[in-house]
Amino acid sequence: MRKWPVQDAKARFSELLEASLSQPQIVTKRGIEAAVLVSAAEWRRLAPKRGGRSLKELLLAPTPRADIPLPKRGKIRRRKPILFD
Repeated sequence: MRKWPVQDAKARFSELLEASLSQPQIVTKRGIEAAVLVSAAEWRRLAPKRGGRSLKELLLAPTPRADIPLPKRGKIRRRKPILFD
């Protein structure tokens, strides 16, 4: 996997695109990894299947997907109200 500064990626996009067909290419911005360019075939392999459930569907589902223990809640602690004269 080769790293490309964003300036080089813009200036030599055809070369970047050609290299991404054989292996993923990382684009950096100010030395920090910002994006990865992969081939369409690799993207299809990595992307979730369309038949899967979306995050919204998972969050709104009537049953949980895992047993997550929740801590017991204590009594509500409230401050005493301030009395004004």
